[in-house]
Amino acid sequence: MNKQDIQFAKLVVMTNSFVPLALLLWDWSRGQLGANPLEYLTHTTGTLTLIFLCVSLAVTPLRKVLAQPWLGQLRRMCGLFAFFYGSVHLLTYVWFDKSFALGVILKDVAQRRFITLGMLSWLVMLPLALTSTNAMIKKIGGQRWNRLHKLAYVAAIAGVIHYYLLVKADITKPVAFGIVIAVLLAYRVANKYLPQWTQRKPVRAT
Repeated sequence: MNKQDIQFAKLVVMTNSFVPLALLLWDWSRGQLGANPLEYLTHTTGTLTLIFLCVSLAVTPLRKVLAQPWLGQLRRMCGLFAFFYGSVHLLTYVWFDKSFALGVILKDVAQRRFITLGMLSWLVMLPLALTSTNAMIKKIGGQRWNRLHKLAYVAAIAGVIHYYLLVKADITKPVAFGIVIAVLLAYRVANKYLPQWTQRKPVRAT
């Protein structure tokens, strides 16, 4: 993969990442969000947040297993889209559900566990998004930056539990997300202690 190919891959990822938002806005403009638009928006943006979190966490394992170092350049973008959809998810709650009533929101955060965990997940993603620029990586140092961004697993786990407590009846989707994150976390542990089992050397062109 040369530089031009990588730029094209980034463009493809970015374009496709905006598609769900475009479809949501289209359906919203036509009044096709179902009988409960707020619930539909909240659940859809929350699901998209977890999808992008899982994709961003999967980039490093795929990069190592497939011996394709260039894939690492897509991780930051996927993580930023996770934060973006998480912020939209939060906005639907603060704006449409609570009308920016700070006192009511704080009471919800203190008394309802799934709201507490959802807020925790977003707050953990916030410093990751703020430190995603090359300038910030250089400022805090690559090693510390890598340690900080391992908190993405905390955000993902909190998000899955938030989803699990929210749906109550049909837990199929949160359980599926939980399994994906558990597999990715298990890979991380195996990669640390048994790297010879989890990594391939990149194939050099001759």
